[in-house]
Amino acid sequence: MNLQNRTRILVLLVAVLLLGAVGTGAVLYAADRTARRDQAQPGGPAVNSGHVSLQRPDGGRKLVFRNMAWGPHRDELAAVPADRADGPRTASGVHCLRFYAAGGTGICLQAEHGALEDTYRAVVLDDHLKEKHSFPVAGIPTRSRVSPSGHLAAWTVFVSGDSYAGTNFSTRTSIVDVRDWNLRDNLETFDIIKDGGPYQAHDVNIWGVTFADDNTFYATLATGGQTHLVRGDLAAHTLTTLHDNVECPSLSPDGTRIAYKKRVPGLSADAPWRLYVLDLATMTETATADQRNVDDQAVWTDTGTLLYALPGDYGADLWTVPADGSGTARRVAQAAVAPAYVG
Repeated sequence: MNLQNRTRILVLLVAVLLLGAVGTGAVLYAADRTARRDQAQPGGPAVNSGHVSLQRPDGGRKLVFRNMAWGPHRDELAAVPADRADGPRTASGVHCLRFYAAGGTGICLQAEHGALEDTYRAVVLDDHLKEKHSFPVAGIPTRSRVSPSGHLAAWTVFVSGDSYAGTNFSTRTSIVDVRDWNLRDNLETFDIIKDGGPYQAHDVNIWGVTFADDNTFYATLATGGQTHLVRGDLAAHTLTTLHDNVECPSLSPDGTRIAYKKRVPGLSADAPWRLYVLDLATMTETATADQRNVDDQAVWTDTGTLLYALPGDYGADLWTVPADGSGTARRVAQAAVAPAYVG
């Protein structure tokens, strides 16, 4: 074997050894990180087991959310006093990927881990977080809402794709009446009224329901590369377009405004959204003061403030910002996502 061939073999052996070392290091790092996720981290939120109710406790409101803090209660629903979102958390033992609650009803979107793949289901919870009914869902959970009365629950899942940022995804949105378990499995079957006339297309997607009452709701309709705010009518089985470039709407408590994420021209395709508020009477848009990319369905803390999740060290943190465009964004809770005010 000549010197040139021996050199090539030596280089190949060194490369193989280096790749093996890198691979081993990556596996060990991942295993260490997984182990640390089960241990509470210094400086993180205090989380303890306890009973969590969706009813008003002693006259006060609570904030319930998916706890993202590392430790034995990660991914459990946890509760804090509404006015102390950064305070000690009471963990319920109920695991949810997405969650919302109103009127004593909760909707919890869960993963069921199988040997080959995960499956998912939508679980309707009572006011003590006990399962009342469940439905299999066709994909990865992404949005959930409950009507103010607690009579209706809605959820959206990704049937294909896992992000709203691109165009290569498909969603399925369902609404169930928890009084008789009447399920509208796919809102894409509703009649669409777009720009005043009937509309049909093969590329329709619906997501992000927010309820006005037990018949009227709002949602996002996507078709032809554009998104639209629609008003839904359960009894009439219709969706009517109201405004363009609206995603993940959230109706204010007084029913007059919609908070939503808007695609702003010129921004990165991977981070295209800013948080806006739409006045339903005048269709006037107001940008909030947070100029970061907000990929969430905001929650109204009251008639003047929005609550939403942004990426954080442990997955996500909760932030607030005034709805009128004034002030600045403020972080109110670390390691939390999918919030709902109860009581």
